[in-house]
Parts: sequence; structure tokens; C-alpha cells
Amino acid sequence: MDKKIEFQDFITSVPIENQDFVKELHNKLMELGCKIEIKTAKSGYMVSYLYHKKTVANYVFRKKGMLVRIYGVHVNEYEKFLETLPGEMISAIQKAPICKRLADPTACNPRCSKGYDFWLKGEHYQKCRNSAFMFLVCPQNNPFIQSFLLSEVKAWNEGCTAFANEESKNEDEK
Repeated sequence: MDKKIEFQDFITSVPIENQDFVKELHNKLMELGCKIEIKTAKSGYMVSYLYHKKTVANYVFRKKGMLVRIYGVHVNEYEKFLETLPGEMISAIQKAPICKRLADPTACNPRCSKGYDFWLKGEHYQKCRNSAFMFLVCPQNNPFIQSFLLSEVKAWNEGCTAFANEESKNEDEK
């Protein structure tokens, strides 16, 4: 049986200039109720953060360095935040491939989750969920990555709270 990979195993593979950031963000995500899954991949570890069994982010390793993939399901709730991103991060969003399924529902695998439909810098985008918000983890991007990811988790939290309140209300009416 494979040995369970611990956060400490992963953090030693993170570039030294990003270790404090990754630890701090990890602690905040855990405080908000996220769970972590760590697996090995060809190019290093693949670390996923899940909130109520939904993946909200992954860390992945590529030739150019460690990247974070944020699953911005609630991007429309904090769209104005995208306007504050540095040019390099905006460029990464703009260069991401379109979501074929949003453009033409028959063009992609029917089991594929649809991407994101949002506005950025006055332009309309329909981007694939797997690459829309994939950013290099580096000191200049880190504060924006943290704000982005925490906004997403908080949006999930508010959605779950609203759902729980609605369920409770329905039970009371029975």
C-alpha cells in the first residue's frame, strides 16, 4: 500500500521563496473547512483543496514552475476583483483556451463540466475551467492568488449556508 503523502512532504518541493505563502494559504483554507488531497504526478506533487467535496484549487508542477489552478465557479460574484490582477495574470486568463462546451454544447465531452462565462477589461470570455485561472506561483502573484482563492471559498461557503438555510426552512414548513 502506498504511504500517505503529508503536507510536509509537498512543502519541501515548493520553491523556498513561496513556502511561507503556501503554508499561510494552506492554514487559511483549512480554517475555512477545506480538505487537502496530495498525489504524486510525473512532474512532482498534485495538491488539491476541496470544499464540500468540490475542488476549489490545485497546485501543479510544470517546466516553468509551480502553478495554481483556481476553479472559479463563482467568478461572476467577484468579477470586479479580476480587474485588479497584474498584467501577467490577466494575460494568462486571456491566453487560456475557450470552453468548447459553452460555445457549442456538442463540441466537447458531455461529462465535461462547463467552463466560465465572465467579463474582464470590457471583454467577454468563455474559458475552459481547467486553464482559465491557472497562474504561476511567485511573490508578485501570491497576494492576488490568495485573494482570488479565498473569495472563491467564501462564495462556496455562502452558497452552502444559503442552501442549508433553505433546507431548514423547507423542513420547518413540513
